[in-house]
Amino acid sequence: QVQLEESGGGLVQPGGSLTLSCVASGRIWRNYAMGWFRQAPGQERELVAAISWSGISTWYADSVKGQFTISRNNTENTKCVVALQMTRLKYADTAVYYCNADPNRVAGMRGVERWGKGTLVTVSS
Repeated sequence: QVQLEESGGGLVQPGGSLTLSCVASGRIWRNYAMGWFRQAPGQERELVAAISWSGISTWYADSVKGQFTISRNNTENTKCVVALQMTRLKYADTAVYYCNADPNRVAGMRGVERWGKGTLVTVSS
């Protein structure tokens, strides 16, 4: 059974940093791109960063370029850990953050697995 477990969210002041982690398990992740999505209150879920299986290719939404960095560690065939390092956080970054996977694309990935619970990031002074 595929599981996506996000963690690392919390309350942070504007300008602060936070690193999120996602543990993906339950299937062979080889050749799957992984990505981080977020959903702010009252808004649609959006893709903010994605990374290819090898880690060579990455994609970022314009709103987070230069601010967020995605990375992954393919620890086992059936487990990988995906991190999202977030810096210079702004009020607009407040959202629930989710990770997901796509076997076909990095940029524009959709997320093909059942969504996890996500992790809440609140940027507030």
